[in-house]
Amino acid sequence: MSVRSFVDTNVAVYLFDADEPAKQQVAREVFESTDLQLVVSTQVLGEFFVTVTRKLRRPLDAATAAEAVTELARLPVVIVDVPLVGAAIETSGRSQVSYWDALIVEAAAAAGCAQLLTEDLAGGATIQGVRIENPFPG
Repeated sequence: MSVRSFVDTNVAVYLFDADEPAKQQVAREVFESTDLQLVVSTQVLGEFFVTVTRKLRRPLDAATAAEAVTELARLPVVIVDVPLVGAAIETSGRSQVSYWDALIVEAAAAAGCAQLLTEDLAGGATIQGVRIENPFPG
C-alpha cells in the first residue's frame, strides 16, 4: 500500500537543479516511487515556478517551467483557500513554524497525508498529525 505523501516545493525544484546532483537523484526517486502517493498544493505550484525561473543558478525558461507545473498539477492538488489560510495562521503560532511552512503542513493534513517530504522543517517531528520527513541525507 502506498503512503500518501505531500511534496514540498524544494523536493520538486531539485528535479531541475543540475547543480545539486545528489539531491536531484533523491528527488527523482521520490517522484518515481511506487510506494508513495504524492500530493501538492497550489502554493507548491506557484513557489516552484518562481524558484525554477528565478532562483536556480541555471534557471528554466518560463515555457519549460510552465510545462513542469502542468506535469506537477497532474498529482492531486490541494487548493489554498481562506479556511486553510486561517488554519495555517493558528498552526504557525502554536507550532512556532513560519506561516508558509504551516500552510504546507495544513495542506498536507487537509489532503490526509501521512507525511510531508521537505528539507525545510525538522525531520521526525509531527505537526497536525503529519510526520515531517527529510528525504535528503546529510
